[in-house]
Amino acid sequence: MARTKAQTLAWLRTISGELSTATIKRLDQTLPWYGDMPPGRRSAVGLVAQAGIKSFIQWYDDPTTTTWIAADVFGSAPRELLRSVSLQQTLQLIRVVVEVVEERVAGAESSLREAILLYSREIAFAAADVYARAAEARGLWDARLEALVVDSILSGEYDDELPSRIAALGWHGHGEVSVLVGTTPRQLDVDQLRRTARHLNADLLIGVQGGRLVLVIGRAHPANGNALDVAADAAGAGAGGGAAALETAPATTETLSFLDIAQQLEPGFGPGYLVLGHEVPSLVDASRSAKAALAGFAVARALRNAPRPMLADDLLPERALAGDPLARSTLVNRVYRPLQDQSPELMTTLWCYLDNGRSLEATARELFVHPNTVRYRLKRVTQVIGWDATGAREALILQSALILGSMNDHEPPGHRR
Repeated sequence: MARTKAQTLAWLRTISGELSTATIKRLDQTLPWYGDMPPGRRSAVGLVAQAGIKSFIQWYDDPTTTTWIAADVFGSAPRELLRSVSLQQTLQLIRVVVEVVEERVAGAESSLREAILLYSREIAFAAADVYARAAEARGLWDARLEALVVDSILSGEYDDELPSRIAALGWHGHGEVSVLVGTTPRQLDVDQLRRTARHLNADLLIGVQGGRLVLVIGRAHPANGNALDVAADAAGAGAGGGAAALETAPATTETLSFLDIAQQLEPGFGPGYLVLGHEVPSLVDASRSAKAALAGFAVARALRNAPRPMLADDLLPERALAGDPLARSTLVNRVYRPLQDQSPELMTTLWCYLDNGRSLEATARELFVHPNTVRYRLKRVTQVIGWDATGAREALILQSALILGSMNDHEPPGHRR
């Protein structure tokens, strides 16, 4: 004998406790992740399942309450549950609840079975909406936090909270860091930059400062390929944990230089100069690389036929002329001091060679030595400092270093004209 809707509602309310108990038992039997949860979270998941059953009964009584489904079902769950249960697991939970209810009402009216199907569709969409809103809110917060971290790196103003902020962003870099500065494109594709970095086993922090786009690049663990990727986190990892979801990534396991990584990231920048700061040991030292990159970016127009990207250290003379103290100290410490400590003979030979327009014969005559002796000493200079004085660009760098070094010395650096 067919029941009236009022009778069906009364029957559903009578068996709601039975359905809740059967659902909890089925969850424990069929979902391994549910059994592995701590007791407190298992209880919270059980409350969600029970709320789903009660909400269905209310909805069946008045289908116009559809818009309140999400609040009814997920409102009983603590906020941390969204961070520990993924969207995929939530959909598995919904499926189990629907299966239990369908089995119990198998002999009921077709209208009730159809209502169950319709309700399950609505609750699935409601769950997706809850997770989407959580991901969107988290994404906005992560973007603000990331901008704050990048600003701290650029300014060099660190505080005790910076490590925790970096950890909240999911930074998985495990060593050297370099900063890349260029122009902001009209359409900035942050996701593409992150995907490219992930496939290069690199981590990224991205900051936009007006017309400048700043990337803080770090090497990530090759085995995990972690990166800052809010979209992937929202899709696969539920609503938890910051901007960086753990992802199974990339193909490559070789360690690329930062210049190689910068070349792969180059298409993500707008037209103009692209400058890579020097490599520093860790993220907390990134301010030094950022200052070098910003100083290089400011004077990059002074270098004809500048490559893209270029190293900030390739612009040391221009940066020094512009008043960059870091460039000045770098030139002195990497050229002048090593030569001064190594041999006054090498310093004198380099001065004479540069002052004589890089002429071996003129240098040899001034020093009263054979040209081959000059060649040998210049080769030793290259071995000591890493720059070859016979190249035009390198000669400019070395002469700038000698001038800056001598300005700070009390005595003249060897024999020179």
